[in-house]
Order: sequence, then structure tokens, then C-alpha cells
Amino acid sequence: MRISDILRVKGDQVVTVPPDTTVERLLSVLAQHRIGAVVVSRDGAVVDGIVSERDIVRALASRGSGVLTEQVSAIQTTQVRTVTPDARLEDVERLMTERRFRHVPVVVEGTLRGVVSIGDVVKNRIDELETERSALADYVTGERS
Repeated sequence: MRISDILRVKGDQVVTVPPDTTVERLLSVLAQHRIGAVVVSRDGAVVDGIVSERDIVRALASRGSGVLTEQVSAIQTTQVRTVTPDARLEDVERLMTERRFRHVPVVVEGTLRGVVSIGDVVKNRIDELETERSALADYVTGERS
């Protein structure tokens, strides 16, 4: 399975914020869209960074509530690992597990095309296991189509 298969199901809409967005506004965006991270992009197409709930918590812990008035560019991760739609799901699972990423932007020729979350990966894995379980149960009970 490829990342493009996941995007085909979930869609390719990506929530982005410009680098000068305040952390307080970022919190509103995360809550409004019920997501855990956003891509930071000056134009909505190029990945300048990514900022997650974890980044906010770490910044609050180290710098206090004053961080809420800072720009997201002050707390974002700038060295973002991205994948292409052709990436194998197993490789992205491994990347997310080993690097402890929960969100990975999908990029084609430098342009943002989607985001895959750990929730997307887990949902896909559960769906695969359910399909296999059902096929095995049908095989054992003789209810093959």
C-alpha cells in the first residue's frame, strides 16, 4: 500500500498557517479543525515547518505563557521530514515510529499535497486486519464468495 491510497480515502486538504501566526491563534486553529498539528507555510504550498501540540507544550514549559504571543516560527520544527505519495506505507510507519513523528507532510516536487497522521496509519492497519480476519473466518466456515 502507498501513501497515495491513504490520501485517496482521507482527502488531500491540509491546514496551514503562515509563520507570523501567533501561538495563541494556532491553538484556535488546532481546536477548530480538531487536529494535532499544522504545516507552517508562507504560501500554502511550500513546507516551511510544522508545529504540533507537543511543540506548544514544550514551549510553554520552558518559556511560560508569554509564548502565546510569539509567532509559530519561534516554536516550529524547521527540518521537516516529508514523504511522496508513492512512499510505501510500511516505510512511513517505520519513520513515524523511529522518529516519534505523529504527522508527516506529503510533498510532490516541493508542493504540499497532504498530511498523513499516525491515526491515518493506525486506521488503515486496523482496516487491513479486519479484512484479513473476515476473509479467514469466511474461509474456515466455508462462506467464500
